[in-house]
Amino acid sequence: MYAAAISGTGLFTPGNSISNDELVEALNAFVERYNTENAARIAAGQVEALSPSSDDFIVKASGIKSRYVLDKEGLLDIDRMAPSLPTRGDDQLSIQAEMAIQPSLNALAEAGLEVGEIDGVICAASNMQRAYPAMSIEIQAALGLDAGWAFDMNVACSSATFAIDMAAAAVRSGQARRILMINPEICSAHLNWENRDCHFIFGDVCTAAIVEREDLALDRSAAGGDGAVWSILGSKLRTQFSNNIRNNFGFLNRTEAEARTGWDLLFKQEGRKVFKEVVPMVADMISEHLGEHDLAPDDVRRFWLHQANKNMNDFIAKKILGRAPEVDEAPIVLDEFANTSSAGCVIAFHRHRRDLNVGDFGVLCSFGAGYSAGSVIVRRAA
Repeated sequence: MYAAAISGTGLFTPGNSISNDELVEALNAFVERYNTENAARIAAGQVEALSPSSDDFIVKASGIKSRYVLDKEGLLDIDRMAPSLPTRGDDQLSIQAEMAIQPSLNALAEAGLEVGEIDGVICAASNMQRAYPAMSIEIQAALGLDAGWAFDMNVACSSATFAIDMAAAAVRSGQARRILMINPEICSAHLNWENRDCHFIFGDVCTAAIVEREDLALDRSAAGGDGAVWSILGSKLRTQFSNNIRNNFGFLNRTEAEARTGWDLLFKQEGRKVFKEVVPMVADMISEHLGEHDLAPDDVRRFWLHQANKNMNDFIAKKILGRAPEVDEAPIVLDEFANTSSAGCVIAFHRHRRDLNVGDFGVLCSFGAGYSAGSVIVRRAA
């Protein structure tokens, strides 16, 4: 059995950012037009009036201040309220594969590796743009990786931590020396931008990480490599069925007797129920996981938590630590990125790990639809 480690990460950020003020301006214009056009039906009780939004409401509800998106114009167009991403031909590189190239190469460079040294690719995200061929296999080909294997996996917002666990297992068993794990998230395409309660939640991004044999990473570090090495001490995964976060879009929609189209097939959630049920579930899981490794909460230098909601992160960290966390104990990136599903905790790790010292412990944690939750304990080894 080999030990596994994370030796490099990468981040792709789209060139378009939408502030809360821009988003609110578009939504409120849409709401005003809708309520005016449907005034008689609203008065008759046939439909409900839509409510306007505000920056204060968004920040208080989530902590989000902006988000990056692949397309900005379509989202702010009140006649569309959805991203405009032109169809690509079968002979063209798909959008998710294109998103994956830069962060993958950055992660490889940080680890001091060449593409040909990768044995496997795992593409883990909350939504894949097609069923097959697998996105991971297209990414594998686009990177020029001729050998090895690749597969897709989806555990919604927990896809990255579950994929890290899968990659570490392959490394520990000797099945692979190094795995490239990628999270291309186009969350803007499965969000109802007309709904005040959720229109602000998501953004687009892609993250990547290298999971490899720890001894190989430490050898490069000892030989003068620049990248840090993070030992994966263990992972803990948990799932519990819930309908409180749901996305009904799929190939069987076209077979239904009464065809459904539009927003009812996309992301929806019961936010208050999710908060009430997920916070204790995740806090208990992390506490149990630390105990299994003889670690106390205060032994952990940093918690890189899923970036869905600042209030949830604050409550989880407080429940684990028994006190309010310091700002740098559980860093927030969702104010800039919004919720990027599986990529959130990886962005936090990518952005906020370089100041930790050799020997410091950290926890990557994700949680979301399913419910699903994953915890990965790491220690800086070099």
